[in-house]
Amino acid sequence: MAGTLTLEAPAYAAPAKLNLFLHVVGRRADGYHLLQTVFRFLDFGDILHIESRPDGRIRLCQPIPGVPEEKDLCHRAASLLKARTGCRLGAEIGLDKRLPMGGGLGGGSSDAATVLLALNRLWGLDLPRAELQALGLELGADVPVFVFGRSAFAEGVGERLQAVALAPASYVVLVPPVHVSTPAIFASPALTRNTPAVKMRVFSEGFGHNDLEPVVCDLYPQVAEHLAWLRQFGDARMTGSGACVFAAFPDRATAERVFAARPDGMNGFVADGLDTHPLLGWAA
Repeated sequence: MAGTLTLEAPAYAAPAKLNLFLHVVGRRADGYHLLQTVFRFLDFGDILHIESRPDGRIRLCQPIPGVPEEKDLCHRAASLLKARTGCRLGAEIGLDKRLPMGGGLGGGSSDAATVLLALNRLWGLDLPRAELQALGLELGADVPVFVFGRSAFAEGVGERLQAVALAPASYVVLVPPVHVSTPAIFASPALTRNTPAVKMRVFSEGFGHNDLEPVVCDLYPQVAEHLAWLRQFGDARMTGSGACVFAAFPDRATAERVFAARPDGMNGFVADGLDTHPLLGWAA
């Protein structure tokens, strides 16, 4: 059931992420894939408006069409935090959805992390960051990095995180008009699952590749077309399991010029890399 936020409801950022590379290095006995990747946040993403409610109810103001409430990551995050802490308060949650679903930019995961971080403070819970990250992992493999709040080298299923320093960069991000099914990509027999593991110290701009990219490009030719166009200007890659693709540039002006040259019908945005999450200070 939709609620109504007051005009004073504060806004909380839920930034996009890029996988600067994504290697599949193995598979666990339970079927989950073991990954290595570097996550970087962007200064572009969804915006959430969140208020505490005294009656204990959790209400979404703008439900995402086609997504049942029990599967909505914002609702699930608030409900999980409430259940685990025994908090008697509720929340009113509004979502300004700017990131595409099925794009590999971590939109839903970022939304969930922002709900956890914001309600941890609004409800006066003061849970430590590590505990919030553990809750986030129950919601999805990409949620913990947004709670972690820094550019990170990730291993395991994406939950083992080490902060990494990255050079400033601006990014052209293109959004092909397709919705990629992550489970279908990871289930593909064509997916490489034995890329050799590396140590974090070997990472530098341009390192590695995305093991999921060939599978996605084969199934979704529009992703391949967007990559081919962007590669005229340098190294371009897919992020996550797609469909979005990106290329890094040394400054915003260069990125803006490349973006302006894109063909008609090719959509996306330009964003700068963020070293830290806007809500980093909201958990210790």
